[in-house]
Amino acid sequence: MVKWQNKLPNKHLLPVDKTIHGAMNSPEVRTVVHLHGTEVAPDSDGHPDAWYTRDYITTGSKFSRKVYKYYNDQQATTLWYHDHALGITRLNVYAGLVGFYIIHDSLEESLNIPKGEYDIPLLIQDKSFNADGSIFYPDQPATPVKGVYPSIVPAFIGNTIVVNGKLWPYLEVEPRKYRFRILNGSNTVGYTLKMSNDQSFWQIGTDGGLLMEPVELKSFILEPAERIDLIIDFSQLKGETITLMSDSANPNTSNIMQFKVVLPLKEEDTTDSYGRPMLLLNNLMWDEPTTETPEYDSIEIWEIVNLTQFPHPIHLHLVQFQILDRRPFDVEYFRRTGKIRYFINRRGEEPLPFERGWKDVVRAEAGKVTRIIAHFKNYSGDYVWHCHILEHEDYDMMRPLRVIKKYK
Repeated sequence: MVKWQNKLPNKHLLPVDKTIHGAMNSPEVRTVVHLHGTEVAPDSDGHPDAWYTRDYITTGSKFSRKVYKYYNDQQATTLWYHDHALGITRLNVYAGLVGFYIIHDSLEESLNIPKGEYDIPLLIQDKSFNADGSIFYPDQPATPVKGVYPSIVPAFIGNTIVVNGKLWPYLEVEPRKYRFRILNGSNTVGYTLKMSNDQSFWQIGTDGGLLMEPVELKSFILEPAERIDLIIDFSQLKGETITLMSDSANPNTSNIMQFKVVLPLKEEDTTDSYGRPMLLLNNLMWDEPTTETPEYDSIEIWEIVNLTQFPHPIHLHLVQFQILDRRPFDVEYFRRTGKIRYFINRRGEEPLPFERGWKDVVRAEAGKVTRIIAHFKNYSGDYVWHCHILEHEDYDMMRPLRVIKKYK
């Protein structure tokens, strides 16, 4: 449920032509919100005649409710909302009454695509500005209309580009994949867009949601109101600056925005004093305080997360255990948060036929969480667990394991 409110001043900041339908004998500043691409009942669709003024003092002939009902039961997609008031939509949208409305679902969450801070919406618009920085919109066409002032114009083409409201911006990106939901929010102008380095990217969605499979592109056309859902890979562009460009003949509007690929931040240093890389468990050295402390006679499920690119044979002293499963997970989310987020609709992989007995070594697959269940019985005291690649064990992929016996 959304209640859209009009708190705007009574005087429009742009020239209103009172001779066109909807604007005759109507207040200048009228609004009604249309959620573009949604599936809703008519009274929540944002009909052009369902407009209202500040505090609903005056309303249009189709106005029936203040609170709109959006069910959000569509597939995951990139929608947007914008004003749709009869006779002044062009002015209200140009003035800024526009925004993204993104729907997620479990299928999208299960996909191994960029998420969170790496999923970025981009709203492209063309605008013009007065000398004082205020936005400019023409009050007459190129050939002035006699007896009408101000007059609607047949089209508007601005001389500058703004993205998410900022003039020719840049975005610092990491050398990795990003998801960009790009919306053409311009009044008139369509764009043919490409990257300045002519690199390919992958389209994964359109106006209505995700595609069945990704499509490799080097350019695309985006008309007003269209959206495209892309994945761009910056992993091979460390330290470079790339521009998203259009085919505009006007040099002022041919550059949309820049991507500055920052050098990767150093992860926590796991090299020794000679610069040799070390593989660690939980990013801890052998002689750091014990962190694995199961109670005597307890049963625990261990989740062994492998962020490396190859498998490791993990051995626990003292116990025989059983392998529960191996499950793919969102590696990037884990790197950001330290929390495991499994992919919905992707079941865990059962142990292979030759792994289904009692084990004391388990192969921890790359990019997966390997789950084991163990009973810490018979003895208490100090033991260890480690990778059984002996070069890894010696340097420093081994940690203490202390079974604690509590006396009552």
